[in-house]
Amino acid sequence: MLQHKKILLGITGSIAAYKAALLARELQRRGAVVRVVMTPSATEFITPLTLATLTGHKVYSDFTENKDSGEWTNHVELGLWGDAFLIAPATAQTLSAMVSGTCDNFLMAVHLSSRCPVIVAPAMDLDMFQHSATQANLQTLQNRGVPIIEPDSGALASGLEGKGRMAEPEAIADWMEDWLQKQAPLNGKKVVITAGPTHEPIDAVRFIGNRSSGKMGFALAQELQSAGADVHLIAGPVQLTAPSGVQVTHVETAVEMHKAAMVAFAQADIGIATAAVADYRAKTVVSNKLHRDEMPPAVELEENPDILADWGKHKKSGQFLVGFALETDQGEDSAKLKLKRKNLDFIVLNSTMDQGAGFGTDTNKISIFEKNGKSHIFELKSKAAVAQDITKLIMTLLPQ
Repeated sequence: MLQHKKILLGITGSIAAYKAALLARELQRRGAVVRVVMTPSATEFITPLTLATLTGHKVYSDFTENKDSGEWTNHVELGLWGDAFLIAPATAQTLSAMVSGTCDNFLMAVHLSSRCPVIVAPAMDLDMFQHSATQANLQTLQNRGVPIIEPDSGALASGLEGKGRMAEPEAIADWMEDWLQKQAPLNGKKVVITAGPTHEPIDAVRFIGNRSSGKMGFALAQELQSAGADVHLIAGPVQLTAPSGVQVTHVETAVEMHKAAMVAFAQADIGIATAAVADYRAKTVVSNKLHRDEMPPAVELEENPDILADWGKHKKSGQFLVGFALETDQGEDSAKLKLKRKNLDFIVLNSTMDQGAGFGTDTNKISIFEKNGKSHIFELKSKAAVAQDITKLIMTLLPQ
């Protein structure tokens, strides 16, 4: 869930600030982009250079970029950048300032400008944490919708034993992933995606296939998983690595893909058929390799099952179905017929006539036609960006 998420990491003046370096590294290891904001007192515990080196971004702790020129640091832009503002460690002073709205340092200015969710991981000594003022501040922040990552119990810097230690970096990263999952728009939704080609054997080495790379289906799996969905990817023979957290079933033939797809779709909320499934297979398959003089003059074919059509036939109330149509001409009429015939909610059309679209590319140019007659025409984009467009439309149209 942290993949590609923009995390603004706020560090305040606590001995636990040293853990922030490990936290920044752990968030990045899980795919997040991290930028750091520090209070002036935090820089006494850990240097901005350390955090800048670990994150690959400059660290912000002052209102001015250059005191000689008067160039200022835009705290508003920084506050708008993140998907979440995680303040870890959060001292008693910072918690109090957050409650009162005090803005006496750059971190607090960013906090007051943030439109993203703000999360705090308190760190302080036992008596400070238990003090009624601190507890009242934590309660006020929770009432305002600020999640609290509870501190751990253990040995404290004062020598006391008790609650107040900032949670460990891995535990905070786990908490963030769980929290992001619950906030995600497709949380709880099950999605099944077919991707790639199928290979229909003729003999032990030859097959009927096509040029599909599976890149579009894999990009959709990544984007839908990032939106919180539980994604099951059914992939034909491809040379791709599945996104982390996505369940993958590998198949070779259309019959194998059909069997896996029908089982998965029965439990799914959303079905997306991006796979380029072979329409026909060899009626007779030879188990060994046929030599040149043994090859038949013709290969007799039989029809493969139509996965998308069968999904449409078995589609239940509340299920959402998306198909793809690859054409060698403009293909709009053909796509619209397929949309209706196969009981789809919308269909994605791409044409090999458009340079950069179709099989084997990292880009695609699509048009989407909804069952209600609406259409959406997009420019040439990366397949990751196309996946974002498709996911946004699914979220808009999905039955609540």
